[in-house]
Amino acid sequence: MKTVCESWFHPQVFVFMSVFMFVFMFSYQYPGFQGLLQDNDTLRLGLDFQRMLRINHMLYIAARFEHNTDSRRQLSNLTWRSKDVSKCTVRGKNSDECYNYVKVLVPRNDETLFACGTNAFNPTCRNYKMTTLEQVGEEVVGQARCPFESGQSNVGLFAGGDFYSATMTDFLASDAVIYRSLGEGRPVLRTVKYDSKWLREPHFLHAIDYGNYVYFFLSEIAVEYTALGKVVFSRVARVCKNDNGGSPRVLDRYWTSFLKARLNCSVPGDSFFYFDVLQSLTNVLQINQRPAVVGVFTTQANSIPGSAVCAFYMDDIEKVFNGKFKEQRTSDSSWTPVPDEQVPRPR
Repeated sequence: MKTVCESWFHPQVFVFMSVFMFVFMFSYQYPGFQGLLQDNDTLRLGLDFQRMLRINHMLYIAARFEHNTDSRRQLSNLTWRSKDVSKCTVRGKNSDECYNYVKVLVPRNDETLFACGTNAFNPTCRNYKMTTLEQVGEEVVGQARCPFESGQSNVGLFAGGDFYSATMTDFLASDAVIYRSLGEGRPVLRTVKYDSKWLREPHFLHAIDYGNYVYFFLSEIAVEYTALGKVVFSRVARVCKNDNGGSPRVLDRYWTSFLKARLNCSVPGDSFFYFDVLQSLTNVLQINQRPAVVGVFTTQANSIPGSAVCAFYMDDIEKVFNGKFKEQRTSDSSWTPVPDEQVPRPR
């Protein structure tokens, strides 16, 4: 996969610090949104802010915060409290973990926001009017759409009337899923349960609706390098929006179009130096008049510290998905390309 890569190492941090100080000197006089100033535990755990979403000229913030009545701060807000805190603490969780942390905040249509919260380890979703933050309709079960725990990763978006989510589906965080639901015309589909060749301890970063597909960007433990221990690779996974699932005999209620490929962010040479761990990704933008995404990558946790920015053209990603498959013929064998005559048609 073709990449445009530039390495960033520690000496350049000072440039960003200088820019930050310059901005701070001229911005401190303006009002700003602040979280729970007196709650040190929440600040320490990074749980005061959960989601931010900008739609046109409006900024929506999902957070735990102290409401300031300063007239300069034009805030309208609602409070969504968990009703099951006592049940949560009985199950061995501390009180900080049992608040309702909003992990999904996405537009459902031009008038409605879709929000899901952990709700004391009982994920729940609601619809709200964008203009008034008034709840619309009844609550929806959040399982497979929202994680149980505030620290778990997740992504979600609406595409063609369906909600595509990637998260953990259970209390123990043992079942990772890419899931489609809430649509009227297409069946509910998911990835196969407890199958490491589909997903293995994934950390979900971003989802994009592009063309006929929804793309999921994530990092996970690489199943093809188990001999080297737990090596993290970054991936792009893809599902077809027209996927109707398999038959009662094969892949019933599962994706039939699920594919994934490695995102190669590296410094080329005789021996490649990889930045394997995706940290953040943009939506699709234009680079050289070609649609592309730009990501921030870091090295493995036990490697030499380093980071890089890599850009991937969407048509290059498509070429990879139209290329050869890899397979593992036995549980202890290496991964090799699938012979052309064994590639399923249609793909």
